[in-house]
Amino acid sequence: MTVRVGIIGCGGIANGKHMPALSQVKEVEMVAFCDLIVERAEEAKAKYGDESAKVYTDYKEMLTDSTLDVVHVCTPNSSHSELTIAALESDCHVMCEKPMAKTSEEARTMIEAANRTGKKLTIGYQNRFRTDSRYLHDVCADGELGNIYFGKAHAVRRRAVPTWGVFLDEEAQGGGPLIDIGTHALDLTLWMMDNYKPKFVVGKAYHELSQTENAANAWGPWDPSKFTVEDSAFGYIVMENGASIFLESSWALNSLDVKEAKTSLYGSKGGADMDNGLTINGENRGLLYEKQIELETGGVDFYDGATQTPELLEAHSWIQAILNDTEPVVKPEQALVVTEILEALYESSNTGKPVYIKGE
Repeated sequence: MTVRVGIIGCGGIANGKHMPALSQVKEVEMVAFCDLIVERAEEAKAKYGDESAKVYTDYKEMLTDSTLDVVHVCTPNSSHSELTIAALESDCHVMCEKPMAKTSEEARTMIEAANRTGKKLTIGYQNRFRTDSRYLHDVCADGELGNIYFGKAHAVRRRAVPTWGVFLDEEAQGGGPLIDIGTHALDLTLWMMDNYKPKFVVGKAYHELSQTENAANAWGPWDPSKFTVEDSAFGYIVMENGASIFLESSWALNSLDVKEAKTSLYGSKGGADMDNGLTINGENRGLLYEKQIELETGGVDFYDGATQTPELLEAHSWIQAILNDTEPVVKPEQALVVTEILEALYESSNTGKPVYIKGE
């Protein structure tokens, strides 16, 4: 069976992840490409479509194509909800790029639309498909760490501020590194802990480096006049069962302890971290141990192992969920909790007070 896919938003994330991965899934045919800048859509068609594929600048026009099965939403955060709901109501399954939405209210309307239409909805948290993530998730699910009562979600860059698109625009994105890369680290940590019941949060966002002129940066100096989001943000999340999570995120921070989309876990039987590969630690027969997990499958001359990228595994898993009518790995209800926590952290930063979630 062939799954006919349409892409809304043919910019960086579509070209960097979605379209290259989908092009390697044999059941997929990319038949529609939509972008406000028509040249982008045309370039995407030329690279990933065939002669019959269509190009659009209006997503509403694209969604009139009744032969579409799936839509990938790859646009700024502020439009995720509108586009996703429109696609669901046009009888399409939807993968929406992370974060789920700019606000929790928007995210909830997306879930309501999925339930109402009976179509599948998932969010693009591809870091769940890394080898270390999948192994650690199995360890946690098997109870090897015991009760995981504390976690750390790491999303720290020293100087890597994205200077293109609308990343620095608070109105379009809803925030900076917290909602951009902190969302990946938080998703991983909640997934490992299998804990989606937050109680309250305390957070603080900073604008300490954003106004630096001619700053050192991986993608060249940013324009301080356009830097309207935070440059770093930190938060503490307390769950209903008493477990807690520390979340750190930055695009620009005077730190050498740089790590992105990683988690550290602390349980009653053992712990784990992703600092140098994947390490499991614990106690056995009165002695402490550390177990370093070999994540590569190579070890033979001229052979590095037959590993697939997280992006390809994500795309393949998503399409198989559609074909086999099974649940996607990333459930929208889980992604909603991520958005609820991020939103509450920003509110806490603005008010200087703890924020209780779910009306407590």
